[in-house]
Amino acid sequence: MIVYNLTINIHESVHDQWLHWMQTQHITDTLATGKFDSARMVKVLVEEEMGGVTYSVQFTTQDRETLNRFYLEDAARLEQQALRLYGDKMLTFKTELEIISEH
Repeated sequence: MIVYNLTINIHESVHDQWLHWMQTQHITDTLATGKFDSARMVKVLVEEEMGGVTYSVQFTTQDRETLNRFYLEDAARLEQQALRLYGDKMLTFKTELEIISEH
């Protein structure tokens, strides 16, 4: 199983609006691609020197091929929506993780 992880630092001035959008639209739209089995959103419990609030959104998928199809078919559209709405108020980076075992 593969985890597609987005780590996002969001500026306080748009935090509440962004959080609502993430929970009601962006995560739903990403799951609607049919390429992910589940999603989890967690708050990162660290104070950033640059300010803002940091979150991790983790989408699980069965294999690398499915994640690659997401990149080819859906990622650009979803990223553009986020940039159009929050642009320079949001800093994002992606990490791909492979689940080795769960206990």
